[in-house]
Amino acid sequence: MKHRSTRDVVEDLRAGGLLIEVTDAVDPHLEIAEIQRRVYANGGPAVLFTNPTGCRFPMASNLFASLDQARYLFRETLESVRRLIEVKLDPSAVPKRPFRYAGVPLTAVRMLPKFVRSAPVAAGRCSLADLPQLKCWPRDGGAFVTLPQVLSEDPTEPGNLMKINLGMYRVQLSGNDYSDQEVGLHYQIHRGIGVHHQQAIKLQKTLRVAVTVGGSPAMTLAAVMPLPEGLTELTFAGALAGRRIGLLRGNHAPVYGDADFAIVGSIDPDMTKREGPFGDHLGYYSLEHPFPVMKVDQVWHRKGAIWPLTVVGRPPQEDTTFGQLIHELTDPIIPTVIPGVKAVHAVDAAGVHPLLLAIGSERYMPYMKESAPQELLTQANAILGNGQLSLAKYLMIVDDRSDALDIHEIETFLGFVLQRVDWKRDLHFHTQTTIDTLDYTGTGFNKGSKVVIAAAGPPRRSLPHELPADLRLPEGFQDPRVVMPGVLAIECKSFDGKTGPRFVNSDELPTSAPSGQPDAFARGAAWPLANACGLESTTGRSDVQRFCQYYQPDDPINAFPLITIVDDSDFAARSLNNWLWTTFTRSNPATDLSGIGAETIAKHFGCRGSVVIDARFKPWQAPPVIEDPETVAKVDARAARGGALAKYL
Repeated sequence: MKHRSTRDVVEDLRAGGLLIEVTDAVDPHLEIAEIQRRVYANGGPAVLFTNPTGCRFPMASNLFASLDQARYLFRETLESVRRLIEVKLDPSAVPKRPFRYAGVPLTAVRMLPKFVRSAPVAAGRCSLADLPQLKCWPRDGGAFVTLPQVLSEDPTEPGNLMKINLGMYRVQLSGNDYSDQEVGLHYQIHRGIGVHHQQAIKLQKTLRVAVTVGGSPAMTLAAVMPLPEGLTELTFAGALAGRRIGLLRGNHAPVYGDADFAIVGSIDPDMTKREGPFGDHLGYYSLEHPFPVMKVDQVWHRKGAIWPLTVVGRPPQEDTTFGQLIHELTDPIIPTVIPGVKAVHAVDAAGVHPLLLAIGSERYMPYMKESAPQELLTQANAILGNGQLSLAKYLMIVDDRSDALDIHEIETFLGFVLQRVDWKRDLHFHTQTTIDTLDYTGTGFNKGSKVVIAAAGPPRRSLPHELPADLRLPEGFQDPRVVMPGVLAIECKSFDGKTGPRFVNSDELPTSAPSGQPDAFARGAAWPLANACGLESTTGRSDVQRFCQYYQPDDPINAFPLITIVDDSDFAARSLNNWLWTTFTRSNPATDLSGIGAETIAKHFGCRGSVVIDARFKPWQAPPVIEDPETVAKVDARAARGGALAKYL
């Protein structure tokens, strides 16, 4: 079925037995989000809320509940998009298999967007206050649009369809200092809208913007698709939707015509207001910061409109499906984009951008016996220079000559690295550089560091599965746990000298906030200054230095090539996902990675013993998202009442 509206999507999922309808009243303030998190975690289907309190529009969540459900939604077009990608990879395949690729020209035609004179989205009018006021986490700054499709046009070439940018940039509907005709528009580093905004500032023009919600699910996926600069996301959306994307033109930004809702307005190039906080996809709040303000001229909706939503937080959440589908579609393209690189995988459990895995190849000097990474380092630089891949903090890249390594098997991949890595040679830092806007481990807003860990050649060591019998620990360090072969988690007191956050009730979700930390919500935009002015120099740093200096490179603990210092070793070692989230969302490579027997030679840092990562919660980092206890009890009571939804709660 080629969907034109969210109602089409809902009815398609209902027909496939992939939807539950909830007819009693459900509150968009925290309750719907709590239900969505539970339904997703328990493998449930899509949910249609027909009676959200305080709102006349139905709301739908979990439309992308799983990779199989996403494939179901795109069942009529996914294969044609795959074949189009195959032809892009190898144009000579067309004459070799003409019947397989017979439909490719039609798919290519469907990729082209078009202008239309009228559209369903313009059928009705309402105010911002009439829209669903979804609040997902207790300390969110207000209500947010969580599946927005933000369209902006190039100020230097208005009307050029191929210069329209489509992205999923967070939109705050209420709260903070916004008037009833303003919304906050949060876009991050390395996003296409930034190019348009910069051009508008240069020309001193307002930037015309349209925020649409709903319509074909192809538009939702296209909004998060990492496409090369200069290729509009609307072309991909057309191929996946099975029809050309129609854009309503007028004295406003182009508006996606089949959307369920549209917020139409413009950005003053010189105006910002506080946006946030917002419980984000790393599992922490992103704090208040100044971001562009969109002045709203009109709010439209189609007849029978349904408001689609998602909820983000510590992964996995529903947006995990987006990543899985993107990997499925783009993995074959990677070798054509970055020569020598066979595969790249952004690790969802680690928050996506914090940890990137790659399989490269040492191709040019096979006659050399030296197994040190060479071409891998060139490929690593190419990866870190490619769009959103540049936001990676930790990039692990290996040479797999057997072609047997599966980059999606995280533990196996990490084991491959740790068996081969030479810590004296294979750590390569990038300091004073950019990281993800949502990452608060660095030295300022968008500022932090990266490390490339490159491993090649045969195994250098076997990885231990058990603690050494003669393991000794410095004072203040306790409860060592084996996370996986070769990796230890060791507990240490937090930076303020008190016990750090303890996650005791679940393998997957924190149940209490870190104790003793400054109030990050009160700091807001002052956070980068506070960090830069010395919080990094607290006694917590000397704890890890003391740990490393306690050992010699021949001490038994060095049988574990990677040691992580954490607030709660039981939680970190309970599952690989817990360790990935703890380690890579709470550390900044340049300041938090050290080692036993460390030395710097010709400005190259390395160590003769284990690498040690300080993965404890730091006082300046944004707090983890925690559910509201009253809402938890409310949804527990809903589950106790039974019904079709109860089994997923």
